[in-house]
Amino acid sequence: MKPLFRISFLLLLSFVGLSQYVFADYPIASHRFLADPGAMVYKDRVYLYCSNDDENPGDDKSGYQMKSIVCISSSDLKNWTDHGIVFEVPKNCSWATRSWAPSAVERDGKFFLYFGNSGNGIGVAKSDNPLGPFVDPIGKPLVENSTPGVQPATRMWLFDPMTFIDDDGQAYMYFGGNGDNNVRVIKLNRDMITVDGPAIQLSAKNFFEASWMHKVNGTYYFSYSANPRAQMRIDYMTSTNPTSGFTYGGAVSNQPPLNDNNNHQAIFKFNGEWYQAYHNRVVSKEAKINPVYKRNICVDMFKHNPDGTIEVMANTVDGVKQQSYLNPFEQVEAETFNMQSAIKTEISSAGGMCVSSIENGDWIKVMGVDFGTAKAKTFIANVAGNGGQIEIMLDNPSGKPVGVCKVTSTGGTKEWKSMTCKLKKISGVHDVYFKFKGGSTPLFNFDWWKLK
Repeated sequence: MKPLFRISFLLLLSFVGLSQYVFADYPIASHRFLADPGAMVYKDRVYLYCSNDDENPGDDKSGYQMKSIVCISSSDLKNWTDHGIVFEVPKNCSWATRSWAPSAVERDGKFFLYFGNSGNGIGVAKSDNPLGPFVDPIGKPLVENSTPGVQPATRMWLFDPMTFIDDDGQAYMYFGGNGDNNVRVIKLNRDMITVDGPAIQLSAKNFFEASWMHKVNGTYYFSYSANPRAQMRIDYMTSTNPTSGFTYGGAVSNQPPLNDNNNHQAIFKFNGEWYQAYHNRVVSKEAKINPVYKRNICVDMFKHNPDGTIEVMANTVDGVKQQSYLNPFEQVEAETFNMQSAIKTEISSAGGMCVSSIENGDWIKVMGVDFGTAKAKTFIANVAGNGGQIEIMLDNPSGKPVGVCKVTSTGGTKEWKSMTCKLKKISGVHDVYFKFKGGSTPLFNFDWWKLK
């Protein structure tokens, strides 16, 4: 029997033939434990770079051990693609022992990833691609305790970097933790890997961690996680200057439900609306394992009021609208989905990632697939491994399949072959469920699919 923690957020449903519990998109990427998201919007796609809680043993003695950054992305905010690890220490950065709470930014066609070496310094990694691999371009911390302006500070946590590029092109990095006077901001040069002058001290009411900056109509919004005395809300301050003059504004959002511990936000604008990615601990709590070190990612929308204040965000299970429909006539990565039951992902020998550890009864859901005007006749799946079958169902996972793709043995999990089956006449937009069946364990790995 599979461990329960491999299933996502338990939402009670009554689907016949499936588990009593399944996961919705609260959380997203529900098949793995991720936390501390940093958001970057690039070419009509949202990228979330996350601390990898899969690396935490999960016990109080071991604590946080994250050494790598995982990226997930989406073009519709409903189906998310798991890109796996894009940065890892010391593999990609020899001086660091930890890689926590990243943020990413694009400039001049290059991508820069900033991370905390636990609470002991801030590093930067660089790539030509938003999916990495990111590597250390300077061979040392970008900011450390000896950096001018960082000290003096009382029990400073030197981590949680967020880099913001202003309208005039000037880049700023915000960081710090564990005290109202422990907020720091430092200018970065155009190369994004060197600092320009000393760090500047800011103060924030009940400041704990998770610095973030966004700008709306000339107003700078510095948001952060408040300390335990302030319920670890995400609070914010506003100013007309990125480095001074901030006044307390209130809460962006309250402590997330089913979290009851540290909080971390990433605020981004997508298709004209503002969103917050954050973590809670619903997956581990429902699985009845230690939730402290096993977190999961969520996304919700919030609004700015006409007077410049922020309307406190509501935490929802399924409150984000799908931004676009998925085109099944183009190759779709199997690790792109909205919901799942009991699957995992791994690096594919064919490149990228694939869905793995598939057993009888497991399934994935892809939301909002546009079949057009009944042109789909054939389903194609690229698979590797033992035999089984993929049942394709629309909208209702307990309904009758519109196609059954027989999967024969390919000779191993690195031997990829395309399997096909005929489809019943389909038109319009539907949610698609792929339900896996078979006797061998595991059945096969699933790399991509498409229709023709």
